Amino acid sequence: MGLFEGLEGFKLTFGKLFDERVTTEYSGGRFDDEKREKAMRLHGRHVLNRYEDGMEKCIGCELCAGVCPANCIYVRGADNPIDDPVSPGERYGFVYEINYLRCIHCDLCVEACPTQAITETKMFEFSFTNRQDAIYTKDELVVGDDGMPQHLPWEDWRPGEDEHTSAWMRATSPSGAAEYVGKVAWSGELGYGVRAPEAGQTADLAETHGDVEFDRDGAHH
Repeated sequence: MGLFEGLEGFKLTFGKLFDERVTTEYSGGRFDDEKREKAMRLHGRHVLNRYEDGMEKCIGCELCAGVCPANCIYVRGADNPIDDPVSPGERYGFVYEINYLRCIHCDLCVEACPTQAITETKMFEFSFTNRQDAIYTKDELVVGDDGMPQHLPWEDWRPGEDEHTSAWMRATSPSGAAEYVGKVAWSGELGYGVRAPEAGQTADLAETHGDVEFDRDGAHH
C-alpha cells in the first residue's frame, strides 16, 4: 500500500510539470525589462528628507526609534549650533542609523515622525557583502543637495522609485475633520516641492496647490 501511494504521488508531481504555470519568476521575469511595475504604496529603503531651503527635517526626537517593533533604528539628537543650524528646530538628528538586517518595512517610523523627515522609497533591491553595509548611517540616508536619494553601490535603483514615498500615510483629513478633506497638510521637500496625495485623497490638485501656502510644520493658510 505504501509503494502504491508513493507512485501516485510521483504521478501527480510529473503531471504538474506540463501544466500552465500560475506563478512568475522573481520580479516578473528573468530580464530587467520584464519586471513588474511597483505599487505606489510599496515600502522600500528609507530616506531622510530636507526642507525646500535645504534644512534637514529630522529634529532628533527619537519617536521613530521608539515605535519601531524591530528595534532597528538608533537616533541620538543634539542641540542645533546657533551659528550654523542643521534643522529649523532646537535640536537635530546628530546620529541616525537603520539596521536593514532587522527592518521589516512596516512604515511605523514614517507614521510616527512629526515632521515627515523619514519616508520610504520603492527601492528594495539591495544586497550586502558584509554586515556593516547593512547598517545605514545618516550620511547615507539624508538626501543630497538636489533632494534626491543617494545611490549606493549595492543598490539597484529604477526610475520613479523616489516618487510617492509613503504616499498612503499622508492623510488629508486629520481627526476626521471635514474642513480638511482634499487639502494637503504636509510640508514641501527639497527637489520635489509639496508632494501630491495619491489618487482618491484629493478632489482637485489645482485647489490644493494653487491658493494654499505651507509652513515647515505642514500647516496651511
